[in-house]
Amino acid sequence: MEQRVDEREWIEFQWPYLMSWLGGEARVSELAYETGAFTRRREIDSPGKLLQLVLTWAVAERSLRETAAMAAEAGVADVSDVALMKRFVRTGDWLGSLLSSAIYQVKWRTAARVRLLDATTINRRGSRGTDARLHVGIDLQSHRFDSVELTDASGGETLERFTFKPGEIVIADRGYAHRSGLASVMNAGASFIVRFAWSNLPLEHPDGEPFDLLGALRSLPEAEPGEFAVAFRLPKGKQMPCRLIAIRKSEPAAAAARQRILQEAGKRQRSINLLTLEAAGYFFVLTNLPPTEVATRILEMYGLRWQIEMKFKTLKSVLHLGKVPVRSPELLRVYVLAKLLVAVLIDEFIVSAESFSPWGYPITTPELVAGH
Repeated sequence: MEQRVDEREWIEFQWPYLMSWLGGEARVSELAYETGAFTRRREIDSPGKLLQLVLTWAVAERSLRETAAMAAEAGVADVSDVALMKRFVRTGDWLGSLLSSAIYQVKWRTAARVRLLDATTINRRGSRGTDARLHVGIDLQSHRFDSVELTDASGGETLERFTFKPGEIVIADRGYAHRSGLASVMNAGASFIVRFAWSNLPLEHPDGEPFDLLGALRSLPEAEPGEFAVAFRLPKGKQMPCRLIAIRKSEPAAAAARQRILQEAGKRQRSINLLTLEAAGYFFVLTNLPPTEVATRILEMYGLRWQIEMKFKTLKSVLHLGKVPVRSPELLRVYVLAKLLVAVLIDEFIVSAESFSPWGYPITTPELVAGH
C-alpha cells in the first residue's frame, strides 16, 4: 500500500505548531480575508480550519469526499464534498500569498549568492499535454526555494520572470538564453552562467564583427577549457559584453549527445543540420562574470545545475506533482500551491533542525505579526 501523509496528525495534534511556521493564526486569517478566500463562517468557521482541509485534500491526497468525512469525524467542519470544492476554488490567491510569505522569510534570512533557475511541466492525471508550468529558483547554498511562479502551459522560460540582486550568480539552462532576459540580469548588477544553442544567440566580437562560434570551438585544445571575449546585441542596438566559455566533450560524451539529437529528430520527423551534430561535440556557456572567475571554475559552477533537476524529481516523486488529480484549472492551481507551501515548510524544517530552539518551533507574537 502506498504510504501517505498522516493528516490526522495535522488535524488533531500538530496543527498549532504548523501554523506557527506560517506566521501564526492571526497572519493566516488576515491573508485569507484580504484575498477573498474566506468571507463567511458558514460550515467552516475559521480560515485555519479551511487551510487544514485544503492540505488534507491536496498534500495528504484524499478525495473531496474523504476530506469531508475526515473533517466531520475530527470535528473540524460538517461540510459536503461539493461545498468543499466551491470553497477550495477561491483559495488560490491565499495559498499564493502564504507561499510568498514563506519564501520571503527564506530570502531575507539567507544571503543568496548562487541561484539555480529552471521550469518543469505539470499535468492533470490522464492528460496528454502540458496543463501548467512551474518556474522555480533555488538558493544553491541552502537548497531552498527563493522564487516560485505557476503559469499555464503558454508560460515560457525567461529570466525576465525573476528579480535579481547585485552580486548574485544565476545559473540556467539553454531555454533561458534570450537576449532580453540576459540583459535584465546584467542591468540588475547580477551575473549569469547560461548554456545556449549554437544557432539561437547571435554573438559578435567586441568590435561589432560577427563571431564564428563553430570556428572558435574548433580551435579549442584537447581536454582544456577555452574562453573568448564576445558580445550580444539588444534589439535597440545596445551591445552587451560577455565571455564564451567552452570545452571539448570526450568522444563517448559527444557520441551520446549526437545519439540523443538523432532520436529526438526521429520522433518529431525533423531533418538535422549537420552543424548541430558538430556542435554537440562541445560544451559551452555564456557568462558576464569577470575574468577573475577562471573558465574552469565557471564550468564547475554550471555543473551544479543538476541540483534543481533533483529538486523537481523530489517534488514529483515525494509530493506527487507529476499527475494532478483535478479537472479544472482553478483546482489545479490550488492543489499545486498547497503542495509547494508544504515543500517550502519541509525545507525550513530541515534547515532549522540544525539549530532548533529547545521548544522546536517559532514563537509568533502580536508585535511580529504587525511588523510583518
